[in-house]
Amino acid sequence: MGFDGHRRGDRAYRRLLVGLFFAGVATFAQLYAPQAVLPALAADYGVSPASAALAVSTATLGLALAVIPWSIAADRFGRRATMGVGIAGATALGLLAPFMPTMELFLSVRFAEGLALGAVPAIALAYLNEEVHAGHAPQAAGSYIAGTTVGGLGGRLIAGPLAELGRWETGVFLAAAVCAASAVLFLWLSPRARGFTPQPVHPAALTRRLLANLRSPAQLAMYALAFLLMGGFVAVYNYLGFALAAPPLGLPQWLISLLFLAYVGGTFASPRAGALAARFGRSPVLLGAIAVMIAGLVLTAVPVLPVILAGLVVFTAGFFAAHTVASGWSPASAPPGTSAQASSLYSLAYYAGSSALGWGLGFVFDGLGWPGVVAVVTGVCMLAAVIAAVTLRRVTDAARPAPAGAR
Repeated sequence: MGFDGHRRGDRAYRRLLVGLFFAGVATFAQLYAPQAVLPALAADYGVSPASAALAVSTATLGLALAVIPWSIAADRFGRRATMGVGIAGATALGLLAPFMPTMELFLSVRFAEGLALGAVPAIALAYLNEEVHAGHAPQAAGSYIAGTTVGGLGGRLIAGPLAELGRWETGVFLAAAVCAASAVLFLWLSPRARGFTPQPVHPAALTRRLLANLRSPAQLAMYALAFLLMGGFVAVYNYLGFALAAPPLGLPQWLISLLFLAYVGGTFASPRAGALAARFGRSPVLLGAIAVMIAGLVLTAVPVLPVILAGLVVFTAGFFAAHTVASGWSPASAPPGTSAQASSLYSLAYYAGSSALGWGLGFVFDGLGWPGVVAVVTGVCMLAAVIAAVTLRRVTDAARPAPAGAR
């Protein structure tokens, strides 16, 4: 009988889930660790907040540009091997980056690190779906998603407090060292691929599938949502630390880094957003989540620390709820036979928004301070809501998730 995927209870199934968990940690801990030390990095290199934010934006730009090339390589050379090459290269660069003597060299290494990191988000879920029985795949995907969440949060929490004890380089290096250990665990634990069949690369066919999505108004709307919402989200986390470090609050770096615990709000909101979308449809839940983002964002403009913290948790929960709905909606409503390309283009727009708005809103912060960032990101969220309301309502019924047990 042919291989139809590892099943829950199999040793290989457990190893695959744990391995993908560590792949998520290895990727997102080093991608976002510098975000926790941006004020210290800016002071050390003598640059503005917008220039310091390039430490995040250059890496996410590299990742965005690399998603589609990595997915093509994985079709030819295999999922696990390609992911291993990407993680190994990224980890080596992540360990090297903190020791760059100039900002220009540091950013160059971060860009190359992002290019290498693109292998994991481009391939991980395809690898999982090929190796896990279809009946267990949705639940198994949670292991990888959990790893990305833990990695993104853990990298920031490692880098921030440790930077307070020494130099920012120490925290970023130790976050990369954790990623190195996680990469080794991924390569050791993940089982040999059994569901993969090498596919020849047909540029003309790939181009047709990409263009089919780029001609779809619904897909373009979701790529715009990914760009706008992720860009606004990253900008908030990039520059709120600068605002809190300045008078009148003047918080220390170790305490500012704990703000990333607001990500727990996203962990709570994501599965609930999916359940609500299955019950009421994606469009109303998406619009509601954007409204929650705006409400939380407005609270962060109140110069009282408990209110700012509450607002950040609400804003984060709203973002992850919106991203959960939109990221699942994109492949579900893609033209027939193009769901993989729809997901890749969504990821490209998602990380491109992180790079462009995450950096560009630094100039708003330099000129108008934190209230200016709040105002612009609120406008960005409102634009996303208008796009969703005008363009996506017509595809709600076609794209609505099937009831439980129907798939």
